[in-house]
Amino acid sequence: MTSTSPEINIGPAWAPFSALGRFVFRFRDQLTPVVAVLVLWLTRPLPFFGDEEADRWMDLAGVLVALSGQAIRATVIGYAYIVRGGSKKQLAAPRLVCEGFYAHSRNPMYVGNFLLLGGLSLIYNSPLVYLVGLPLCIVALLSIVRAEEEFLRARFGAEYDAYCRSVNRFLPDIRGLRATLSQMHFDWRRVLRKEYGTTFAWVSAACVFTAVEQIAWHGVTASQSALLRLGVGWLAVALCYAVVRWLKKSGRLDSTASAPG
Repeated sequence: MTSTSPEINIGPAWAPFSALGRFVFRFRDQLTPVVAVLVLWLTRPLPFFGDEEADRWMDLAGVLVALSGQAIRATVIGYAYIVRGGSKKQLAAPRLVCEGFYAHSRNPMYVGNFLLLGGLSLIYNSPLVYLVGLPLCIVALLSIVRAEEEFLRARFGAEYDAYCRSVNRFLPDIRGLRATLSQMHFDWRRVLRKEYGTTFAWVSAACVFTAVEQIAWHGVTASQSALLRLGVGWLAVALCYAVVRWLKKSGRLDSTASAPG
């Protein structure tokens, strides 16, 4: 496959960000809730163009964008999971994965992550998040990509360079994607095992952001009905999280496929 689509250029100017990328990669689980708390503390959501009805459509758009990111992540994990996701919070890659979705994009998981962040930003709809928060998150993601690229180039050399020449860094080339995936086994157990935490995290954030919107615009008392609905919805999601976590810990989600997971 020949790369023809434009991609973001991460050249020598980004080299100083490799250390930042390794730091963010290592402490991402701790940084994510800190960033969410800072967003809630330092910013306030605004109705889309001052219209709450229009903002509901914005919320729906945010959910759809986030779901598209979740769908990409699930597809990637289901067909060709990579250990590049880390070993003991450090970059790792026992082999160079070029199959599945990785035959069409070198960083499909980060495309999914960007869509998750973009969707949550649309739901919260704060100018400060658009102008400061989201760009900083993008810089963090690009820094991780830079660090991973350096690691993979050092480990796989010419093999990785050839892969880079034939596959886009981010924008998926969807030509032949169906044929690629049709030849592979989709491991739904691995998807549940690897992705239930991320799904629970972004859905919880969406619920919290929506609740904060309601309180900011109407106060706690007037928002009780909406908050109750959000609470019931979140409890249902939390129950699903608990069930999947139990299935994982009990070994019921162990994969039968030969792919690593």
